[in-house]
Amino acid sequence: MFLEIVTPEAILFSSEVDSIFVPGIHGEFQMLNNHAPVVSILKEGTIKVHVHSQEQIASTELKGKMQVHQDDEKVLTLSISSGTLEFNDNKAIILAD
Repeated sequence: MFLEIVTPEAILFSSEVDSIFVPGIHGEFQMLNNHAPVVSILKEGTIKVHVHSQEQIASTELKGKMQVHQDDEKVLTLSISSGTLEFNDNKAIILAD
């Protein structure tokens, strides 16, 4: 699936990923490839992005806001205060604050 994470300042992430874990207002949830279409408001918390490989992390411009998860070198994390998620046709767009 393709993920794009956008803030008012910049596009933080734009790449193919394996899965996404987000803090929804009714609880945290995960999306995998071919997930049903979703539109959700996100609350304060952490977005976790599972990428294909360590090389993908190195080739992605992270703008200094995303961190590599210490337990797994293929997981990127981003702390947000709020946001909106749209997932449709294997493309996720997160507007984060």
